[in-house]
Amino acid sequence: MVEPERATELLWGTRSRHGLSLERIVRTAIELADAEGLSAVSMRRVAERLGFTTMSLYRHVPGKAELVDLMRDEVLGEGADAGTDHRSSWRVELEAWARDGLALYRRHPWLAEFSAARRVPGPNAVARFEGALDAVARAGLPPAEVVAVVTLVGGFVESAARQMVETARTERRTGVSEEEWWGGRDSLFQHLDRYPTLSRIYREGGYDAPVDPFEFGLRRVLDGVEVLVRDESRDETPCAVCGKAVDAGAMGRPRDYCSSACRQRAYRTRKG
Repeated sequence: MVEPERATELLWGTRSRHGLSLERIVRTAIELADAEGLSAVSMRRVAERLGFTTMSLYRHVPGKAELVDLMRDEVLGEGADAGTDHRSSWRVELEAWARDGLALYRRHPWLAEFSAARRVPGPNAVARFEGALDAVARAGLPPAEVVAVVTLVGGFVESAARQMVETARTERRTGVSEEEWWGGRDSLFQHLDRYPTLSRIYREGGYDAPVDPFEFGLRRVLDGVEVLVRDESRDETPCAVCGKAVDAGAMGRPRDYCSSACRQRAYRTRKG
């Protein structure tokens, strides 16, 4: 169990760069996890790779739980120096953030085994979150919706990545691809004629050229956010007379005036 205050000290503190340093321990643990998965990481295995005793590692990090926190924050810093390009639209930047997140899971599949629930974030994790918040905030959404949008997109990326990692892990373990495995399920397919919609979609080629789930899902999520941005922009249109915010009409059509009084005032001004 991670002790939050100790985790904060490790993640945000100053690290030594001489001898058996925290940096060397973390990088070695990452290499081990990349090669064999998070379950292969232990204080003993890391110490063996470094050529030190297990007890020597405990002088730098209390245990595996804290070590995994440090590993995650270290890899989350990959590519973080790119910064935010304010010349791009919020959608372009948020899409790039999502794709970069998926690429992280490809490079470090063990991230899919990590649960961030009640875990203290490190500086790189916060920096990545800050970049996404900055992009979405420039869309003009209220603060709570900015956080909600970043959480939504981040959750989608995490879900897609977990499926990707699990599929790749199963294929490596069995030596059988997803296509080969499903192609051999003739005994199952014989029972599916009783499902008319599924059968029709299959006959009409619904499974012949599968749509990439990440690409399809990311576009749909961002499309939804774009609708929200347009709605917020429309709802905040100022009244042409008094400048107050104008709500959309019952049919969602833009309105020029906040009230009938302002509409009448504008009419009288034009007549005058």
